Order: sequence, then structure tokens, then C-alpha cells
Amino acid sequence: MEHGIGDRYRDAKEICMNIQKQIEEHIATQSEPKRSEMQQLHHMILALMPACKLWFLDGKDEKGKTVSNPNIGYGSQITQYANGKTKEFYQIGISANTTGISVYIMGIADRKYLVQTFGKKLGKASVTGYCVKFKTLADININALERAIQCGIEQTSIPN
Repeated sequence: MEHGIGDRYRDAKEICMNIQKQIEEHIATQSEPKRSEMQQLHHMILALMPACKLWFLDGKDEKGKTVSNPNIGYGSQITQYANGKTKEFYQIGISANTTGISVYIMGIADRKYLVQTFGKKLGKASVTGYCVKFKTLADININALERAIQCGIEQTSIPN
């Protein structure tokens, strides 16, 4: 049986609600203060990207083996690999890890950009080509992190 537009809309809405529920549940499983800080970051990114696509990756591969920490993604971009294949992936991601929180700013072409532009401004954070890792929000300059995220969004947004 073929689905009509209303059915497809309901299916898409249900998937979206399921992802939101997974995100809420994931954040709720974190111990304090990480839970509050993940919630704060979640709200900050949603304020920067109010209509963005949400992602929840549970950190497991197709065989169910844990290969990474679960992460929450925001937005959408198309990544092109050297072999010419493309893949949709999020623009911004957050993940709790054993020592704190990682913020992923994906798709910035210049791997030195984050370090050179925001490295010293962020405070006590480890900054790589696409990741800002810190123990607690109190250790970093949240305004600098917000500016870094905003730059990542601008550099990876698909023009209308």
C-alpha cells in the first residue's frame, strides 16, 4: 500500500520525536554536573540552529559493538570523501566522555582554523581540527565556544 503525504509527514514526525526522546534520555543518564552542562550546550546549539535536523548516534556499529561514545548531532551537511562518495552528516555534535565533554565542529576545511582562531580564547580546552574537549564548562570561555560553533555552522551551511 502506498503512503500519502499525510502518512509520510506523520512517519517523519514520529522519527523526529523518537530522536528527541533518545537525546533527552541520553542527557538524563549523565551524572551531575555533566548532565546540566550537556543540557546547557544542547539549548545553546538549538538557539543557534532552531530548525536543524537532530541526530542521535548511540556509538554502536552495525554489529552492535560499541565503537565510540554516544553523540548528539545538529544540522546537516554533505561530506565528500576522496573516492568521490558523499555522506550526510551533522554540522555540530556533542558527546560526554570519561573526562568531560567534547564538542565537534564538523566540516571545516582548514584543520588549523579552530586551533588558530579559538585555541587560546577557549581557556582550559584541548582543541584539534574539529573537536573542542574540556572537563567542565567552568574551565572554558562559553562565549568563545559559541563563536566557534557559529563559525562552524556558517562554514558548513548549504546556501539556499
